Amino acid sequence: MQRKTFKTSDGVQLSYISAGSGQPIVMLHGWSQSAEQFKYQIPAFAEHYQVIAIDLRGHGESEKVPFGYRISRLAQDVQELIIALQLEKPHLLGHSMGCSLIWSYLDLFGLDEIDQLVLVDQSPLVVSQSYWNAQEIAESGAVFAAEQLNTIVHTLEHGNAEELTRNILVSMVTPAMPKEQFEWIVECNLLCPQAIAATLLYNHAHMDWRDQIVRIRKPTLIISGRKSIIPWRSQAWINQNIPNSELEIFEADEGGGHFMFIENPQKFNQRVLQFLSRWRSLSFGESLETNQERQTAGLDTLIRTGH
Repeated sequence: MQRKTFKTSDGVQLSYISAGSGQPIVMLHGWSQSAEQFKYQIPAFAEHYQVIAIDLRGHGESEKVPFGYRISRLAQDVQELIIALQLEKPHLLGHSMGCSLIWSYLDLFGLDEIDQLVLVDQSPLVVSQSYWNAQEIAESGAVFAAEQLNTIVHTLEHGNAEELTRNILVSMVTPAMPKEQFEWIVECNLLCPQAIAATLLYNHAHMDWRDQIVRIRKPTLIISGRKSIIPWRSQAWINQNIPNSELEIFEADEGGGHFMFIENPQKFNQRVLQFLSRWRSLSFGESLETNQERQTAGLDTLIRTGH
């Protein structure tokens, strides 16, 4: 894996990991996280694809500038990177807030130049409205009321941000996660200055992407965790509203929290690679029946999990 840099149109130097060759897959991490957290995926995916995993502005090893912390600007950063690297028909994989970047990309640029999508565990809307009923809250996937979010943002800016970060992350993993692995996730998150994290979280949490999700007409894999902080029913709603989409829910004993790609990389990698391979085969005119026969005959033997 190589670290490279790219400068955006507004002069921000972004760091990204590059590995492999072939059709590109661009990997987008979540809020206050980093590209390094895809370390279990990048080697496995790089055996079949050109993998680009970017540290969003203010995150990981990218430049920490005092501007641009809006979902729309981050989506533009991704579009500029795709153009600069001349990535042809890339797949997009987003985890958590990375899914919101994909939905913003659709809003701003369309998806004509994008191939397939992998959406990993993100609510269509993070903050609930006070007048919603239980069904509306479940389908939106809202995890905070407005005042709860305001308290979190205030603490990130003026309180014990590291303690808050740890408490948030505890709610996102299963009890089976080893302590050293959890501490590594905390370390990756703390690379994002908390003032930046606060500004971005406020913008991210108030965006309602439901009107964009229902417009998606790309083959899409949706991955959720039964015990994730993100309600799995909201992921079922996404699945129901995107034609040609598939839903995979990791159960609790499969590492089914918000970071299932870290807790169970073997299953995660295999599922993503199977999905991308199946739709690629169909795009080349292979019948569904032939495709299923080929998978049964041994597609799994072609997949390296990166474990």
